[in-house]
Amino acid sequence: QVQLVESGGGLVQAGDSLKLSCVPSGFSLSNVVVAWFRQAPGKEREYVAAITWSGSSRAYADSVKGRFTISGDNAKKTVYLQMNSLKPEDTAVYYCAANRAIAVSTRTTSMYAYWGRGTQVTVSS
Repeated sequence: QVQLVESGGGLVQAGDSLKLSCVPSGFSLSNVVVAWFRQAPGKEREYVAAITWSGSSRAYADSVKGRFTISGDNAKKTVYLQMNSLKPEDTAVYYCAANRAIAVSTRTTSMYAYWGRGTQVTVSS
C-alpha cells in the first residue's frame, strides 16, 4: 500500500511560519524525488519545491524562493517544508508527491506517481 501522509497545516497570520511534514511509505525510496505542490481555490495545482531523498538536490518555485526550505530526515523517513514569511497568497491545500527517476525540477503533476491527500494552509491578512 503506497502512502504519502502530510501533516502540519493550519491557520496562521501573514508573516508567521509553518512547517509541513510528509511521510512516505509502501514504496521504495531509492532514487526518489519528493515534491510539494499546492492548490488554491479556483487555481491549478502548482509546484512548490522538491528534493531528492538523498538530499543532494533541491529546487524551488520562484514564488517561494528565500521563504520556504525543503529538507529531509532519513532517520525519521520524513520530508519537511519549512515555510517562513507566509503571505495570504500562500493559502492553499499543500500536497506531497513523489516519484523515482525524475529531476527535482519536474513541475508537471502527471510526472508524479504518488500523492498524499493534502493538508490545508490558511494565511490570514
